Amino acid sequence: MLKIVDRPYSERVAQDLAAAGQPYLIARLNAARGVRNPHEIRQRLAELEPHERLHNADAAAARLADAIQRREKLLVVADYDADGATACAVAVAGLRSLGAEVDYLVPNRFDYGYGLSPEIVRLAVERQPKLILTVDNGIAAHAGIDEAKSLGLEVIVTDHHLPGDSLPDALIVNPNQPDCAFPSKHLAGVGVMFYLLMALRAELRRRGAFATQSEPNLAELLDLVALGTVADVVRLDANNRLLVAQGLARMRKGLMRPGIAALFQAAGRRAERASVYDLGFSLGPRLNAAGRLTDMSLGIECLLAQTASAAQRLASELDRLNRERREIEAEMQAQALALLDGIAVADGASLCLYEPGWHQGVIGLLASRLKERHHRPTLVFADGGDGLLKGSGRSIAGLHLRDALDLVDKRQPGLILKFGGHAAAAGLTLRAADFTSFADSFEAIARALLSPADLERIIETDGSLASEDFTLDNAQAIQHGVWGQGFPQPSFHGEFSVLSQRLVGEKHLKLKLGGGIEAEAMLFNHDSPLPDRIQAVYRLEVNEYNGNRNLQLTLEHWAPA
Repeated sequence: MLKIVDRPYSERVAQDLAAAGQPYLIARLNAARGVRNPHEIRQRLAELEPHERLHNADAAAARLADAIQRREKLLVVADYDADGATACAVAVAGLRSLGAEVDYLVPNRFDYGYGLSPEIVRLAVERQPKLILTVDNGIAAHAGIDEAKSLGLEVIVTDHHLPGDSLPDALIVNPNQPDCAFPSKHLAGVGVMFYLLMALRAELRRRGAFATQSEPNLAELLDLVALGTVADVVRLDANNRLLVAQGLARMRKGLMRPGIAALFQAAGRRAERASVYDLGFSLGPRLNAAGRLTDMSLGIECLLAQTASAAQRLASELDRLNRERREIEAEMQAQALALLDGIAVADGASLCLYEPGWHQGVIGLLASRLKERHHRPTLVFADGGDGLLKGSGRSIAGLHLRDALDLVDKRQPGLILKFGGHAAAAGLTLRAADFTSFADSFEAIARALLSPADLERIIETDGSLASEDFTLDNAQAIQHGVWGQGFPQPSFHGEFSVLSQRLVGEKHLKLKLGGGIEAEAMLFNHDSPLPDRIQAVYRLEVNEYNGNRNLQLTLEHWAPA
């Protein structure tokens, strides 16, 4: 069942934000998302939370400064998603700018799985590093870190995932570890690495390393930080919004790495009008395609490319892989919907699906699509070889996915061979023979933790708009805002008359709406005529065509008025 509600907001806070310089509509939108004072909409880099509050950042920086001064070889071990790739690029580019000798290694998800495993450590030894630095992984790598120590390697962990019951024996920089007072618990892996670089630069400054050379400008890495933060769908708290806003500002000015510029070009998007949408739905998927289908080294090399020609060649290959990924995903979605035809989805509290032919690299996307469609915590599995299944899950607001898997593990030890993740997403490995038993156990946990209200899909909107609010300026202000997880993109609802409608691109409706206003609108992936009057949930957007820009409404949901 679908329920539409308005986000509440404080008129007093909205007025305070407007008095601080925001357009009133933007001030109202911020107030409805929990912003309480102008400080929370800060935009200057100097207003970032200080790195000194990030537990172990200074200690890790001191160790890295020693490594740089001793010319010790460093090896970055990355994750194979967009956050891991951007974190790896930030680590490699940033450390090199600070004088380090550094290389990287990213596991192929199909050969080695996730994180710093003992197998990856043994592979790393072949590069002869003195120190391993993990990015976007490592908080649960007990066995891998023990293996590294046995081989004489030190490990520094930078991660943002939730820890388990115990921490591995390593120097750890993670805002979510115990005793860390850093206020922004939602840093992406790339954000954690960026903070470590700030701490390292401060440490090198204290040691006089820049007495005869200029300090590197770490702000040059913010395009990568913004991309990884948005692509990883972490909560956009005030600190993350500042990081993303700064990265977007640099992109719009043309101050970005060749690889980022090439990804914009491959996606057919304009960097001078870069938005969160571009990062999350155009650049991020192309970068992720490498890790999903082949090897994320391709994506990392694109991000690290020094010339436009090299970057364009790599971005073109990423674009090709992304088209292939879309084809695989579409086929898997059709198969999943066929599997669900005989299942009363609404009667259950969760979804667990498996097909032997499904692609390991795409099951997370399928889980996300099915979760959105059915509003149920969803786990999708693919054949992992050797009698194992690899699963990827996505959850709804009422159920913390990693904690739910932990409950399954505690109630039936050994049923899950390994798992990890956070509230909204997780991965796990099972024996193929245990799929049905796991699905039953997970359903029981979901039923116990979720109420009927949790399973009711609710669409929150920002209410209705007055006729004077339907302006291109408002649409542009929204387009330039930083919206995402925990700080949702604005949408509104209202009643309209349908003045005209026609089919475009064989599957989309181009509309002209009236009712107090007259506006162009689009309804995507819908080819049937609408009635004369509708209720609609919509977004204010900027339509660009033949060099002209005009206001356009994009309909997200509709019903007869």
